[in-house]
Amino acid sequence: MTLLETISGPRDLDALSPEQLDQLAGEIREYLVESVSKTGGHLGPNLGVVEMTIAIHRVFESPRDAVVFDTGHQSYVHKLLTGRRDLSTIRKTGGLAGYPQRSESEHDIVESSHASSSLSWADGISKAFEMTGQDDRHVVAVVGDGALTGGMTWEALNNISDDNTRKLIVVVNDNGRSYAPTIGGMARFLNTVRTKQTYRNLHLSSRRAFDKLGAPASAFYRGVRGGLHGFLSRFTDNEALYSNLDIKYIGPIDGHDERAMEAALRQAKAYGAPVIVHAITDKGRGYEPALRDAADQFHAVGQIDPETGESLETASAPSWTSVFADELVHLAESNERLVGITAAMLRPTGLHRMAERFPSRVFDVGIAEQHAATSAAGLAFGGLHPVVAVYATFMNRAFDQVLMDVALHKAGVTFVLDRAGVTGPDGPSHHGVWDLSILQVVPGIRIAAPRDSVRLVEELGEAVAVDDAPTVIRFPKGTVGIDFDAVRRTDDGVDVLAESERKDVLIVTVGPMAETGLQVAERLEAQGIGATVVDPRWVVPVPRSIMDLAAEHRIVVSIEDGIRVGGIGTRIRQDLREAGVDTAVTELGLPDEFLDHGSRSDILERVGLTPQHIARDVTAMVLGSKLPHARGAGADAGVSTDTSPQPRV
Repeated sequence: MTLLETISGPRDLDALSPEQLDQLAGEIREYLVESVSKTGGHLGPNLGVVEMTIAIHRVFESPRDAVVFDTGHQSYVHKLLTGRRDLSTIRKTGGLAGYPQRSESEHDIVESSHASSSLSWADGISKAFEMTGQDDRHVVAVVGDGALTGGMTWEALNNISDDNTRKLIVVVNDNGRSYAPTIGGMARFLNTVRTKQTYRNLHLSSRRAFDKLGAPASAFYRGVRGGLHGFLSRFTDNEALYSNLDIKYIGPIDGHDERAMEAALRQAKAYGAPVIVHAITDKGRGYEPALRDAADQFHAVGQIDPETGESLETASAPSWTSVFADELVHLAESNERLVGITAAMLRPTGLHRMAERFPSRVFDVGIAEQHAATSAAGLAFGGLHPVVAVYATFMNRAFDQVLMDVALHKAGVTFVLDRAGVTGPDGPSHHGVWDLSILQVVPGIRIAAPRDSVRLVEELGEAVAVDDAPTVIRFPKGTVGIDFDAVRRTDDGVDVLAESERKDVLIVTVGPMAETGLQVAERLEAQGIGATVVDPRWVVPVPRSIMDLAAEHRIVVSIEDGIRVGGIGTRIRQDLREAGVDTAVTELGLPDEFLDHGSRSDILERVGLTPQHIARDVTAMVLGSKLPHARGAGADAGVSTDTSPQPRV
């Protein structure tokens, strides 16, 4: 039996010797590589926090003491130490979540994977503990240096430093990276601390000297550590960052030295007031393929060969991200006004290709979506056309800036939302399902949802030509499917993908849901129901031809992989009523709930967004047995009443 197999909870760590702790750390790393190489997931970040997580759970008493992980992708080690030793189901339907999840364990608190929020959580929890007389409870917030580029962390620190009586410890996991190398003035400061030999040499030599004198001297060393740090900081200025915050600072500490981490955390715990513990770690620690990966040190991987780190997944088609990345470079070559902006996601969004070609025209602003949007408005005012590329779920964070800074000022800014719709295994806070409902209320905004790679190229070009309003291009995660050519295009740009002689059902599809719409039409045709399938291309505002086509059909069915409450279907129904068209509309989309992790296909099956389910429901609407009823619904409509599954054409 391995040591890891004996750990069923944090208190099992207490009896381990220093040598056993080192052995456990090695076993955890081996298991992480073995397991995540099969399932995919966040490998590099977890390899970098093994000793740190062990130390946290030895010093603090979770769940009595609250441990909050910023972003939460680095919580695999935490899961292993809190009774979840089997990671074989992680990120799979019905399996463990890739982030903390309260339903899994009492040790998990914050489930959101949106960065820079942990200190605000810790601020609130520690206040509550103090106000309710729970003075023996501590709060530990684990935050990466990448998250420190987000404004929320500084808003929280400002409030934490205003009240210095709470038992709150902030552990800064400083590996110089979020997805990729951390950028900005904050990053430059922390990099100076990491690399300053004056401090490092003095710190290491002082520790070795005390260690040679035995346990009493080591204890004395820990006691004077804070004062010694104050002396050394005069040489290195590594406390300058926190000097005006009135928060005690301990560090930098070698985050892979469990005993040093534990000593620092015990000192912080004993202080009885907010403390920052600055730990230096290596992302991908102990796994050579990750350390050699210059892009992101295996931040997130699919299935890989555990020996070599080589991917075992083969893509049959280019990704949506790569199609966008290549086309943006192409557009930038002929349009010098185009500039790119991203929020700490240069490579994940594909903007790294433009940065390689035009380094002075791409700006990575750190985890700061709000700043990105307003800075883009300023760039537009100055005569440029910014393209802001972020994941769809993170666009939620910048809504006010899109509304009040971009749209109100009629700024020509293009927002490119990657990972829109159901993304799958990363869970509720990574699904990009809110953008259509949120953004379409912005006056003057124009939103496009390409159905394939040809339309992505086409619509991106149209978007960057708009200089008097915000434009949005949204596309999903993964590889691009086959191209679907239109039968014809209306004068206002709507693509008609399929037409039947019978004008029973108008199917309006959003983006890649075009394929689902075409499959629904096939099934309806087998039941004697005629269907027209259209792709509006630009879904907001609703094109006039959609209203005209709706008036000619008996019922309208909209299909989107966004929240149906306030979605595109709702917009179509409202516009039809305003135009005096009384054709019934059924809006098919996602329920207004937080969707659990799982494969995209599993999630769409559960919520009923499959061709089979949709065709069955629409047939019932045409027959008059399900609301809303199609015009002239019932047996006299000349529709077959046989709703049994039919073979696909």
